Amino acid sequence: MPISIQEINTVDHPRIDLHDKELNRVLGGGLVPGSLVLLGGEPGIGKSTLILQTVLQLHDQRVLYISGEESASQLKLRANRIEQHATTKEQQPPSDCLIVCETSLEHIFAHLATTEPTLVIIDSIQTISTEQVDSSPGSVTQIRECAAALLKYAKQNSTSILLIGHINKEGNLAGPKVLEHIVDTVLQFEGDPQYMYRILRSIKNRFGSTDELGIYEMQQSGLRQVSNASELLIGNDHEGMSGVAIASTIEGSRPFLIETQALVSTAAYGMPQRSVTGFDLRRMNMLLAVLEKRAGFRLAQKDVFLNIAGGIKVSDPAIDLSVISAILSSNMDTELPNSICMAGEVGLSGEIRPVNRIEQRISEAQKLGFKRILIPEKNTQGLPKDKYTIQIHPVRKVEDAFRILFG
Repeated sequence: MPISIQEINTVDHPRIDLHDKELNRVLGGGLVPGSLVLLGGEPGIGKSTLILQTVLQLHDQRVLYISGEESASQLKLRANRIEQHATTKEQQPPSDCLIVCETSLEHIFAHLATTEPTLVIIDSIQTISTEQVDSSPGSVTQIRECAAALLKYAKQNSTSILLIGHINKEGNLAGPKVLEHIVDTVLQFEGDPQYMYRILRSIKNRFGSTDELGIYEMQQSGLRQVSNASELLIGNDHEGMSGVAIASTIEGSRPFLIETQALVSTAAYGMPQRSVTGFDLRRMNMLLAVLEKRAGFRLAQKDVFLNIAGGIKVSDPAIDLSVISAILSSNMDTELPNSICMAGEVGLSGEIRPVNRIEQRISEAQKLGFKRILIPEKNTQGLPKDKYTIQIHPVRKVEDAFRILFG
């Protein structure tokens, strides 16, 4: 019978600590019992490695790892490599992790009934099929029916299930869109295979924020958690080089500094090129229009290339100021001071708009040894200046910032 919302009793289940600070942060504080989580990413990016090294650290949970892609001996070889690295730090009790290679949904439920795990890993959902549907594994119908059946089991038994999923060539999660609607949390594991760093993002999360970001470094022995991303994302070898600016950005609750690189050259083939890596191309075109209209710099016949170092993607508008500074630095072939960083959103009229959580941005820059920081003038209201040793330069328009940077 329908009841009033005031009469519904809620039960606050403690979250499962995965002993991985980055993964716990992205999930919103840990894994919720009875939740269905989907982890997607490109082939070879490290999805299975991340999950396997996580479950090997869970000594207080009974884990059932269901593999539809690898054999048990392949998983054992990877686990040995990960554990060999882990045991050099401290001796830990063996994990209660059970391995089974199975692709039939009916057989999987039989294993779940006999083992009664608290956490289930399915690698991957595209390999699982049910006899009730007459189609091949990986089809839209198979994925939808298998995910719905697993969701029902997770809610009825308060068992957390983590699905590993493939992505298509467009970069979206493979399978029907209803798969993302069925699950409670969708995580995206991304990064350029040519780089060491891997980024874990939350696309959907019913139990937490979708703004958090986890950073890992791929090593021979597995994935290492990166606690201080700023030191890794800033190169220290750009002294004497133009086109490099440091921005103070925030992803979720995490502040870090990134290196913005730009290259401006004369268009050789008539039509100027605009190329961007890790930033929005349309936003860069808008910033170029602001530079031409409001600041008088002629860039219409110039090729402009922009790159966010480290292979990460940034959507924070507060890096606008560093983008236009790096572009002008490359255009004028003038080096920016090494000891200065900046944060500020650029408006269409050339004004520097205020950004959120300015105190965290300033503290991160000060912690990494920067001497000066450019911030929007409106962000200085109520700012405790005695708290910081870093020199703060408030700027109101882009001309004010250029005067400080280029004299």
